[in-house]
Amino acid sequence: MTRMVQLTVAGDVTEAEEIRTILASAGIDSELSAAEDDAPTVLVPESSLEDAQDAIEALTEPDELIDEQS
Repeated sequence: MTRMVQLTVAGDVTEAEEIRTILASAGIDSELSAAEDDAPTVLVPESSLEDAQDAIEALTEPDELIDEQS
């Protein structure tokens, strides 16, 4: 099984789903993880982390870039 790592923490579920849509369009699997009171976290396979970061940067406006967390 591929280890999933944190790509980013989204502001809300809508933003997280938008990020997942971008990743899916780039052919990158992702999962959504959030504790009840926590912001949603987008997870990607460890082997796809750099590609996922590149996809988000390429498909978002400069003023909409997400805070990439490692």
